[in-house]
Amino acid sequence: MKTNLTILLLFILASCSTPQTNEEEPKPIQVELQTTKGAIVLELSDKTPQHRDNFVKLVEEGAYDSVLFHRVINDFVVQAGERDSTDISKNDKIRDYKVPAEFDSSLFHKRGALGAARDGNPERASSAIQFYIVQRGPNADSLIDKGETRINNWLANHYTLNAPENQALKNSLVNAMEQENWEIYSALNDSIQSLSESFDFDKYEIPEAHREIYRNIGGAPHLDQNYTVFGDVIKGMNVVDSIATIQVNDQGRPIEDVRIISAQIIK
Repeated sequence: MKTNLTILLLFILASCSTPQTNEEEPKPIQVELQTTKGAIVLELSDKTPQHRDNFVKLVEEGAYDSVLFHRVINDFVVQAGERDSTDISKNDKIRDYKVPAEFDSSLFHKRGALGAARDGNPERASSAIQFYIVQRGPNADSLIDKGETRINNWLANHYTLNAPENQALKNSLVNAMEQENWEIYSALNDSIQSLSESFDFDKYEIPEAHREIYRNIGGAPHLDQNYTVFGDVIKGMNVVDSIATIQVNDQGRPIEDVRIISAQIIK
């Protein structure tokens, strides 16, 4: 009897010392895109909260309902975010804010990655509404190496432009963008490129784990560290592939409209 009582007391003490909780870790938000080619399910990353929250806001506002996949490059990306098939900047003019860049070393441009499009702004801030999905398949080692070189060329330009001693050059570039003076913008970019060739910074190396995925599954390594990845396709890559193979014009714009019919939060 004494032994049974001792066991019972030990069981009660053990139960009291272990905190009981029914709370579960919050699950990532999932969004379903119903397109004219089928359904695509996206999972948004909690490591990029500003992009996640902006995307959710746009979905809840119905901003993606009826938008086009306006840029399609087979074996690279499919890009969406415009409503009008003739005015490629119509939506961004309506939603003219930008989302600050969010780079996380664990998020990279593997096949199926969800990324934010952007223009050439010095902060690498993302478009309010345009996004792309990486569709490219496996890469040879030589292409991954070329991708790493391109990453570092872009990073050199970025660090050069944002160096304190180049503030005047940065201001001129921003002014040229705002005035849409692309001739001056191009000339300034040439100056930045020239200066960046001697700019000293810690070069980025694509991790071996990422390289393995780029080799065997696919992706677009040259976009890493310069464009924000904020999620992944978890269902419907066959639909993405179907969109990627449609006929396009010389600018990569589909001859026949492919649209997102609706977008909704499903989890």
